[in-house]
Amino acid sequence: MRIFLILLCMVIAMPLYAQSALSMTEAAQGIYVHQGKHELPDTTNHGAIANIGFIVGDRCVAVIDTGGNPDEGMALKQSIQKITSKPVCYVINTHVHPDHIYGNIAFKMRGVQFIGHKNLARAMAARAQFYLDRAAEQIAVDLKPENLIPPDKAVNGHMKIDLGGRVLELTAHAAAHTDNDLTVYDPATETLWMSDLLFIRHLPVIDGSLLGWLKEIKALEKRSFKIVIPGHGPIVSDWPKSLQPEKQYLETLQQEIRALIKSGKFIEEAIETVGYQFKDQWLLFDQFHRKNVTAAFAELEWEE
Repeated sequence: MRIFLILLCMVIAMPLYAQSALSMTEAAQGIYVHQGKHELPDTTNHGAIANIGFIVGDRCVAVIDTGGNPDEGMALKQSIQKITSKPVCYVINTHVHPDHIYGNIAFKMRGVQFIGHKNLARAMAARAQFYLDRAAEQIAVDLKPENLIPPDKAVNGHMKIDLGGRVLELTAHAAAHTDNDLTVYDPATETLWMSDLLFIRHLPVIDGSLLGWLKEIKALEKRSFKIVIPGHGPIVSDWPKSLQPEKQYLETLQQEIRALIKSGKFIEEAIETVGYQFKDQWLLFDQFHRKNVTAAFAELEWEE
């Protein structure tokens, strides 16, 4: 046991990326994305599984999500410095999940403002102790309170930020994937950074509201975008076609669970029967589907 603890401490102390730059894809002019892996966060990937990146304006740079550990944040910072000499002025966290916010500390410096949904600070505070307690065990990262940086500016509805010749439109959504989802739209390239409101290939994960998520999806699919960047999975350019698998999965959960509830069935039966026709269509289905059914049933059970 003593040897295991020593080895774990050594792993935690080692730089995960040695601050080398991440691989980046230019999704549209001046918009750079690092695509994460379809994996659960663990002690091998250290939580670095989400799509993260940045947008370059004439004056400065907006970072969109910072990664699953502090060293991934530093590696993202290195990537920015390789591509542009313009300073970072904003860090936008799209929601509270660790794979999107644990790299924040890399950008905590003078002149940088952190932005998030109006509910993000509360969500961070509510989950902080759990995140701190579990980081070493789950992702082999020594997480400290200063790594959890809440927003300086909260988005309630809509907000515009100017990067110099490039104005981004931020939208705070109602409860969906979480209750603190934020999207970023760049009118110049008609690109929507949708983050975890859109999953491609990776099973969608409900940590907010099934009904709310479907409502947001139905509003967004009516809009036109040239490029959409999901929180997990490849960048897409066939909107809204690329949204349909997620929509179909969530709608099926809604329909099948409602039918069970109407017939007097209980959550145990829903967990064992609902939605299994999608098993071979999504990665990480076994890891998340039962949790999704549980969350959806708890929500739909109290519908009027």
